[in-house]
Amino acid sequence: MRALIQRVTRCSVTVENRVIGETGAGLLVLLGVAYDDTEKDAVYLAEKIVHLRIFEDESGRMNRSLGESGGAMMVVSQFTLLGDCRKGRRPSFVAAAPPEKAEQLYEYFIEQVRGKGIHTATGRFRAMMQVALVNDGPVTLVVESR
Repeated sequence: MRALIQRVTRCSVTVENRVIGETGAGLLVLLGVAYDDTEKDAVYLAEKIVHLRIFEDESGRMNRSLGESGGAMMVVSQFTLLGDCRKGRRPSFVAAAPPEKAEQLYEYFIEQVRGKGIHTATGRFRAMMQVALVNDGPVTLVVESR
């Protein structure tokens, strides 16, 4: 699994001109599921992201986790994170999981995050979405399960 995480002051997801999810301060997680990922990858990634110390403490240092900061998480499925652009001009997505498997692991990842007490909003799997965010910092990181 590959996640692009962004620390945000707010974010929202719109599908067919209707906001389907929104959060205040916290993290936007764009989540890509690879063909050989398992529930173990989802558990690892949820644990890693929830506990990353990327929020400022009272001294202004990145020393607090999402849970410690009281922030929320927006999770959006993003198979294009598995795109390989090394050859030609069109990305190859052969590393991405088939939709049925990807959706199951996407939902399992969300369950893991919610199980840690994090308020979690989501996009809609396999939908065309407009994602709006205000990146805080900016802080943007790539986290992988392998």
